[in-house]
Amino acid sequence: MAKRLDINNVNIYYGDFHAVQDVSLAVPPCAVTAFIGPSGCGKSTVLRTLNRMHEVTPGARVEGEILLDGDNIYGKNVDPVAVRTTIGMVFQKPNPFPTMSIEENVTAGLRLQGVNNKAKLKEVAEKSLRGANLWEEVKDRLDRPGGGLSGGQQQRLCIARAIAVEPDVLLMDEPCSALDPISTLAVEDLISELKEEFTIVIVTHNMQQAARVSDQTAFFSLEATGKPGRLVEIGPTTRIFENPSEKETEDYISGRFG
Repeated sequence: MAKRLDINNVNIYYGDFHAVQDVSLAVPPCAVTAFIGPSGCGKSTVLRTLNRMHEVTPGARVEGEILLDGDNIYGKNVDPVAVRTTIGMVFQKPNPFPTMSIEENVTAGLRLQGVNNKAKLKEVAEKSLRGANLWEEVKDRLDRPGGGLSGGQQQRLCIARAIAVEPDVLLMDEPCSALDPISTLAVEDLISELKEEFTIVIVTHNMQQAARVSDQTAFFSLEATGKPGRLVEIGPTTRIFENPSEKETEDYISGRFG
């Protein structure tokens, strides 16, 4: 089931460096929230805190709270690995496991959880590949290496892998930046379908993409290099693009800076 995320007074650090300052926002279920803003403003850093990927970096830490349907994912006894199962992530560059077949790629997370019933794994592989709009293209070569697919197919394979473990939230860090326009449209269409089942947060540098796929948009910026990134404003995507409250947002969207 898709769940709501609430980010409350979050500050993010890399060692002594204050990377992101005082971010508070709500991510509604069954909708797409886009993070936009200039390079270095902390969009991907905030995204990585939402499933505790940020703390994989040595010296990185988070202050504040991130609630998944009211439960703090940074609570004392919360297992980060369990968080990453519930809140899946798709990265900028497609990263299928090179030694695994297409089917093994999709079911890797389940097998890590100890599922080894072959019929169940096959069923989940088909369901997830259908969910990622990839089944018809690969159903006759499920035993071939995942790395042999085209870039756009590899990215949809990674999305299939992420949804196979039935997460509540799907995070996407510039999922189309390495793809050609046709593959990009395929992934965008897929995002629109997936939001019926999942809560989705996407970081994108492509403003047209944010306008096309998201229901709400958060604009991040920073005062100067070396200063912390911050959330400037968040609202329904049409309002942010057509009638933003902040001049800084308007300047960025209209191309005057960034």
